[in-house]
Amino acid sequence: MDSLDSASSAAPTPVIRTQRPPRIWKFWGTVLWGLFIFAAMFVGQIAVVAWFVLWREGPIDLAAAIHVVGGGLTISLSVIMGLPAVLAALWIAIRSSRTPFADYLALRWTSRTNFLIGVVALFVLIMGWDMLSRAAGRAVTPGFMGEVLQSARADGSLWLLVIAFCVAAPVSEEFFARGFLYRGWSETFLGPAGAIVLSSLVWTALHLQYDWFFFGEVFSIGLLLGYLRYRGNSTWLTVFVHGLNNLAAVIQSIWLAGQ
Repeated sequence: MDSLDSASSAAPTPVIRTQRPPRIWKFWGTVLWGLFIFAAMFVGQIAVVAWFVLWREGPIDLAAAIHVVGGGLTISLSVIMGLPAVLAALWIAIRSSRTPFADYLALRWTSRTNFLIGVVALFVLIMGWDMLSRAAGRAVTPGFMGEVLQSARADGSLWLLVIAFCVAAPVSEEFFARGFLYRGWSETFLGPAGAIVLSSLVWTALHLQYDWFFFGEVFSIGLLLGYLRYRGNSTWLTVFVHGLNNLAAVIQSIWLAGQ
């Protein structure tokens, strides 16, 4: 009996491993991972541009490169290719936090009321900016949109441009700005209001193709999207409203070009 007791007492105590709890990246973690995600988006988009430039027949000069880069087909494919790059970078960043991907980015549906509020608010905001543009004697749509649409029509890639602007861009940009950036910054000293403003500034900075006037419009739309993200706790809501805004811009540009 004594030998059995001593043997049992000498048996090692099993080690119970506890998993570290999931976490949300805070201010600087969100900043650093945000730079990583932006770099992934840039690489995914610039790879398409580089491919078109390098495989172009004839000599490569600055004028030819600018023509290729500004082409509707090039822009469409670059925007579309930015989406898988952003998703891959987001997966890496969120996997490191040990939080489920969908939960981190608030990929959940919300009420019909929130969708209706988003649509109505977007309509009022866009109408306000259109009236301000006309009162200031400015074009209602940026020249960039018209040029890209004309190029896409000439290339026979208008359908691809619609997919890029109305599906790929809203998903990649909303997952990044209202999904990842807002989630991290809203749980810091910034709070939801500060996160809405800062993520809207970052999102506006992604639209360097516009002038200062349209920067203001983009920023105001970003504030609306940020509020909808806060109100509905749903990034799918902001993706929908963002895509609707881009679709309206494409239709408006096509209609104005036909006048």
